[in-house]
Amino acid sequence: MSLPGPSLSRTRTPARLRAAVTPTTPPSLPRLRVAVAVLFGLDGFVFGSWAARVPDVSAATGAGHTALGVALLCLSLGALACMQLTAAVCRRLGTGRTSALAGMGASACAALPGFATSVPALCAALLVFGATTGAVNVAANSVGVRVEAAAGRPLLSGLHAAFSAGGLLGALIGGLASAVVGVAPHLVGVAVLGLAVMTWAGPVLAASDDGRPAADPLVAPGGAAPGRRPTGVLVLLGSVAGATAYGEGALSDWGALHLREQVHAAPALAAAGYAGFSSAMAVGRLAGGRLVAAVGERRLLVGGALLAAAGALAAVTTSSLPVALAGFVVVGLGLANVFPLAIARAGALGGPSGVALATTVGYTGLLGGPPVIGFLAERAGLPTALGTVAVMAVLAAVLVLGIEGSAVRRPVLPAIPGWAQPVLFGRRPVAVQLRAGGEGALASRVRSGACNYIRDLELLEVG
Repeated sequence: MSLPGPSLSRTRTPARLRAAVTPTTPPSLPRLRVAVAVLFGLDGFVFGSWAARVPDVSAATGAGHTALGVALLCLSLGALACMQLTAAVCRRLGTGRTSALAGMGASACAALPGFATSVPALCAALLVFGATTGAVNVAANSVGVRVEAAAGRPLLSGLHAAFSAGGLLGALIGGLASAVVGVAPHLVGVAVLGLAVMTWAGPVLAASDDGRPAADPLVAPGGAAPGRRPTGVLVLLGSVAGATAYGEGALSDWGALHLREQVHAAPALAAAGYAGFSSAMAVGRLAGGRLVAAVGERRLLVGGALLAAAGALAAVTTSSLPVALAGFVVVGLGLANVFPLAIARAGALGGPSGVALATTVGYTGLLGGPPVIGFLAERAGLPTALGTVAVMAVLAAVLVLGIEGSAVRRPVLPAIPGWAQPVLFGRRPVAVQLRAGGEGALASRVRSGACNYIRDLELLEVG
């Protein structure tokens, strides 16, 4: 089947690439959904495997807190530099093909940090590894938003649950591997496994572009944009995601080291900190749809951010290993749904370009947090540095309270027939069903929600 999309001008894809990665039959929606979930899970597995071996890589290269922070900054710079480029590649090749290529690249480059024997070599390895993971994040979220649109119901939180589950598995295996095998053989194994997984998922993802324009859905025939991209809203959504992603990046890269140095945990138990955090995020994201229906987006996002702040404070102020591990779990539960909800909304507003912009801002927190933690740890100690996770979570709650306004309630949406749009940050869950209405603007209908919020959504400006 072909996923629904507007009738737009087609961007020509190189014939060799199309023939190499595109099967003749487009995948069914359930099969494509599984392939996207596999890509998210693989991304988490690769990153979790790296996170579990950060202390070993640090020891092998002789990197102190500041030097390790610089190396992690290279990972961040590589990812952020590649994100906007990935949006352009999505428009050129299609989101499915781009996600397939990015998944293979991230798998292959996962082995690079394991061969580093000095800080400069580690910086170079993480720069390349970061670029490929940045590409995966933009491409996977873009194709995930498209699958969500075709299914007509929120799915992105569940797909992000696959990322968390992959991170859990990678961290657990990495923790066990740290006791019996060196970093290089372990990460080479991760790379080989990732490439093997992509031999199935890659063709399915690439085939999803069959019959679809490769161009950005916000671009009309002839290249004229039907409306301005809501840049301010996208940046604010990215800021909400970034303030909470800061905690995810900090715990993934520094959590194990904190447990080893401050709580004197064994290597396997230290890796269990990130594993508990990832498993809690996975559970929270799987329950995300039901939680939104029960309490509403606003309460879920604000309450979750504050819960994460409390968990972070517990984890960094205790000398008890069980309390610290429990704090990591609470942080994971609190942050679970903030990032996917914000990115899903950005994708609904701006397509791949919207995902790229909000993801770039959001991943500034995820990828920029670890080097900031390193600089702070060198001067104030690692527990104090990790305490900033609580500060950023509170900031996310404040940003959520400030997002509700006319710019969010009256978005300019891509004209995609049959797209059930979740409207976030309202007092109650609200969905907008878009239906074809001839050559003019699409008709809109608001279903469910508080009466005063519905009145603000009676007329949507649809591009």
